[in-house]
Amino acid sequence: MSRINDLIKKLCPNGVSYIKLGELLDYVQPTKYIVKTTNYCQEYKTPVLTAGQTFILGYTNEEDGIYKASKDNPVIIFDDFMATSHLVDFNFKVKSSAIKILVPKTNNVFKYIYYCIDNINYIPKEHSRQWIQNYSQFKIPLPPIEVQEEIVRILDKFGELEAELEAELEARKSQYEFWCGKLFDFEDNVEKLSLEKLCNIVDYRGKTPKKVDSGIFLVTAKNIKMGYIDYEYSKEYIAEKDLEDVMRRGKANVGDVLFTTEAPCGHVAQVDKNNIALAQRVIKYSSKDLLQLSNEYLKYALLSHQFQNKLSETSTGSTVKGIKGSKLHKMTIPVPSIEKQNKIVRILDKFDSLVNDINVGIPAEIELRRQQYEYYRNKLLSFNELKE
Repeated sequence: MSRINDLIKKLCPNGVSYIKLGELLDYVQPTKYIVKTTNYCQEYKTPVLTAGQTFILGYTNEEDGIYKASKDNPVIIFDDFMATSHLVDFNFKVKSSAIKILVPKTNNVFKYIYYCIDNINYIPKEHSRQWIQNYSQFKIPLPPIEVQEEIVRILDKFGELEAELEAELEARKSQYEFWCGKLFDFEDNVEKLSLEKLCNIVDYRGKTPKKVDSGIFLVTAKNIKMGYIDYEYSKEYIAEKDLEDVMRRGKANVGDVLFTTEAPCGHVAQVDKNNIALAQRVIKYSSKDLLQLSNEYLKYALLSHQFQNKLSETSTGSTVKGIKGSKLHKMTIPVPSIEKQNKIVRILDKFDSLVNDINVGIPAEIELRRQQYEYYRNKLLSFNELKE
């Protein structure tokens, strides 16, 4: 960071001018670049983009209306409703007319301007066009080109470190999936038993109590991911006075295994905290006999490729896949000796911790890198305004 400090002292010691984004960027309407079909395929070569978190929705074989971007001529795609953005340096098509394609008006460092946009702390409060009304009016600091280039170099380094961790995470996930399949590839001499024979089951079909602003956390299908409960993704609560009614169908104890039957179907997690309630479309399983079946092994068996593939064949629905509890409970899992189950759990726990645990695994390190990036981005882009 010493070089950037030296450059600022030398080139702009008294501050910098703040310029409206609309004076630095022009926009291209996306109409001619919108994809006509959603028949996406990984084998096609042109990516279809959205400015949201998903970014690349898929790939199309359409040959007309492709926007030509490159390393030398990048653009920023901007969601005109959500005010999210991505820097793009490759050819693409867009999903919808909500995307504005931002291009430079000046000779400033384009990626520096992108980092400034990324640093704007603004969340749209209504569903309206954002670029002309709001974003184009925001002012950003504009130091000399040499300072812009050094800031981009520093922030790019953070991006490279995060990309390396993301690649490592993907590699570990591939290993995890490989072993999760291999370890459940049993010989025919391992007995297979139905879930209804092995487990105590709670399949709630009644009406969920009225939601409130705070109280007992309600775990819905949206909270359950592949292997863990995400308490931040969706936060819903029921009143404590309604807990008794919910608990009549069975208390959710630490260690119980949860399974989603729809929206999404087939997500599996294990309860890791007390005093939670379960919503509809979430079935709770717990072993009837822990000496025959451990709940930890049950979780991994339900996550295995073998079980998930059978589930895919059994579930129904065109747009939203789902499965009835009566069918799900009759599905079987292999039940080896408890010693073998424990060995499988020990192996998969290590991978699970590495790829899913936001406290100790690679996700924790990625989150730390993101926090560092955001801290330094804000620090590097904070200049005194030059007094005219």
